Amino acid sequence: MKELRIGFLQQHNTADIQDNMTRLAEGVADLARRGAELIVLQELHNSLYFCQVESVNNFDLAEPIPGPSTELFGELARKHNVVIVTSLFERRAAGLYHNTAVVIERNGTIAGKYRKMHIPDDPAYYEKFYFTPGDLGFKPIDTSVGRLGVMVCWDQWYPEAARLMSLAGAEILIYPTAIGYESSDTEDEKQRQRRAWQTVQRGHAVANGLPVVAVNRVGHETDPSGQTNGINFWGTSFVAGPQGEIIYEASEDDEESIIVSIDMKHSEQVRRWWPFLRDRRIENYGGITKRYIDD
Repeated sequence: MKELRIGFLQQHNTADIQDNMTRLAEGVADLARRGAELIVLQELHNSLYFCQVESVNNFDLAEPIPGPSTELFGELARKHNVVIVTSLFERRAAGLYHNTAVVIERNGTIAGKYRKMHIPDDPAYYEKFYFTPGDLGFKPIDTSVGRLGVMVCWDQWYPEAARLMSLAGAEILIYPTAIGYESSDTEDEKQRQRRAWQTVQRGHAVANGLPVVAVNRVGHETDPSGQTNGINFWGTSFVAGPQGEIIYEASEDDEESIIVSIDMKHSEQVRRWWPFLRDRRIENYGGITKRYIDD
């Protein structure tokens, strides 16, 4: 076995950014004390999910990378000897912003970053107003705990993204996330959506023979515009093994601070049993690069 102890924080955010940051720092320290080697945080963890409305004032939340947050999490990584996956609102230049995951190495340096490629634009998720699509591709980030295939939220619905990360040598797929229920949906519809979200990612684990980690936020966040009833984030952060098996699933409603151990060598055996990469008919996949195939 090559055991990796993965910690994650499923957190309810507030409008008080300093409070969010303080609780994150305390959570990272606690997970490290309990033996975590890799700590994964949820999407845009410093603030409320501001994309429920389109407001130019929200661009004030963005920061450069390197910047204040990478300095803070760098110090936490160095102090506690852990690798941290963060999720930040990146100010690249005036008028140019990204939804960016940054991986911090144990020594506090930036191991690499990933800019969210798939940007949603749905009621209460107006991300296209804020984020320019990523331009760094699907490239794993090398760290002392392995090659991390880090993507962000909406990316998790796309098998092409997971496959490209896997083909580039990722050893684990990681998705910081912020997703929840639309209040007018029926309870049955809400549960179908939540389970579909988990199922598609478990499919990525199976199709690529890799573990998957998805860390979502939890709790209710009000719509500042009052046009909707806000978002109830559905939690359910989870870790799945390379055959899609659920190793751990968090609560739908409560904050959690969890450590999950996975065997990083198990993927090798799974891929020997199910050699999907060997049997791919790559010469016949040209159509995948088209928007739609007309007859």
